[in-house]
Amino acid sequence: MTIAHYAFLDENNIVTEVIVGIDETELIDGLDPETWYGNFRGQTCKRTSYNGNIRKNYAGIGFRYDEELDAFIPPKPFRSWVLNEETARWEAPVAMPDDGKEYRWSEFDLDWIEIPKEEV
Repeated sequence: MTIAHYAFLDENNIVTEVIVGIDETELIDGLDPETWYGNFRGQTCKRTSYNGNIRKNYAGIGFRYDEELDAFIPPKPFRSWVLNEETARWEAPVAMPDDGKEYRWSEFDLDWIEIPKEEV
């Protein structure tokens, strides 16, 4: 038997739990696993995958399922960040410098701040 991962959603499409189940090609009582697990738990159930081949990102508790994008979207890390709909990931409004140094995002400055070497 092949395994797969499934996310349960609350009424706001927020992931409440992720489980290991049977592969989506196998049927349970004549139903696909998403439908069967959803009916069994009384919640919407969606397949997810570690490699991002299904619904863009592996679902985690607190992620939101976007039906239009058919994607799991992680919680927004900062107010200023914008959603890249192609990847379903949040991105800073300013690209992080690519110079080999360590940076952290400053929401106050809306920019990347270099982390001093002694703090890395």
